[in-house]
Amino acid sequence: MKTIRLKKTAFNVMHHALGAKMVEYAGYEMPVQYKGITHEHEIARKGVGVFDVSHMGEISVQGKGSLELVQKITSNDASKLYPGKVQYSCMPNDTGGIIDDLLVYKISKNDYLLVVNASNIQKDLEWIIRHNSFGAEVTNISDSVSLLAVQGPKSVEALQKLTDINLKKMESYTFTIGEFAHIPNVLISATGYTGESGFEIYVENRYAAHLWETIFEAGKDLGIEPIGLAARDTLRLEMGYCLYGNDINEFTSPLAAGLGWITKFTKDFIHSGFLRIEKEKGTTEKLVGFEMVEKGIPRHGYEIWDNKQQIIGMVTSGTMSPTLNKAIGMGYISVENSKEGEDIYIGIRNKPVKAVIVKTPFIKK
Repeated sequence: MKTIRLKKTAFNVMHHALGAKMVEYAGYEMPVQYKGITHEHEIARKGVGVFDVSHMGEISVQGKGSLELVQKITSNDASKLYPGKVQYSCMPNDTGGIIDDLLVYKISKNDYLLVVNASNIQKDLEWIIRHNSFGAEVTNISDSVSLLAVQGPKSVEALQKLTDINLKKMESYTFTIGEFAHIPNVLISATGYTGESGFEIYVENRYAAHLWETIFEAGKDLGIEPIGLAARDTLRLEMGYCLYGNDINEFTSPLAAGLGWITKFTKDFIHSGFLRIEKEKGTTEKLVGFEMVEKGIPRHGYEIWDNKQQIIGMVTSGTMSPTLNKAIGMGYISVENSKEGEDIYIGIRNKPVKAVIVKTPFIKK
């Protein structure tokens, strides 16, 4: 039987030294937890935590035709970007679904960085190259980049010790490139996947160990701790953020997924004509949030029923919220049954367990 060799990030040795529980994720050996999911979740909500997210993909799009290519493949309007600005977007496929969701960074004129999901790097790269009729230079730089997300209300205080850049003045979804922890050309981005204030820090792999050590030293008096993928998932779900492969995929419409705000019809992009018609007609289903009224944990793939136990939808994500101390979830449901405050039932072990549709995010920041 062939053994699959997992990739390792430049921080892998640190995870093992700290006793992290390691799992396979998107072809990488990654830390799922260190001291426990609830503990790590609360560290990010109340203090400062560090996530190794080096498994994410980075694709450079440069040169003549770079903006035209980004505009063609993404749903948001990249012409609105300026150097130092980040944009959340998605790449629609040609059948109405989503190739991936991503961040688009404008580094400078004719220089963009696309940050994509780990499991989609090769697929995304092939899709971008396939649609590159504009002469842009497309390069996969994922294997040369290390990435830490430092998240939580104390993140600015911890990181400010390591740079002269005024982090407090950085607006959400902006970035700067400069010296950080005596490392040159660090990309510091005021972004994250937790709903908390925080930063994502991109460096060359050779600086990874130094970056890790200096960040943990700087945050030592603030109770800084490493956080695994499990708490990253509970944090994003409390904010109602979509996870590719669960809440969005190649068969889900960005409009049904509540991503109409990043689907701009002021320009043409792949399959924009179809999506424009879908917007006018309306979708038949929509992604909603719900809280469990009765005891039970909703899981991906569970059926959603009405009060007559007729299937009206499907759960895409679910967990026990550490902040709310109740089970929450998201799922696609028929539009006629999707009203906020509506009672629904989750099919758990073939029994109806009551829930109620609520507005996301589940916690207000």
